Amino acid sequence: MFRRLALENSAAIFTIAAFITASSIYVAIAWRALRMKRPLVEQFENLPFQTATPAARHEADNS
Repeated sequence: MFRRLALENSAAIFTIAAFITASSIYVAIAWRALRMKRPLVEQFENLPFQTATPAARHEADNS
């Protein structure tokens, strides 16, 4: 019975450690995103549209 209690306590410690690790990663990413300079944000906003895809070229030719 006491062995089972010891395992449950260690499982709780691992769960808390995993939660703290995951939370710190998400907080770091959010902090970095919030501190990003405006020109860099605008660059990332337009990133998918900077390169012309074959379909986009075809539509531009037909217009």
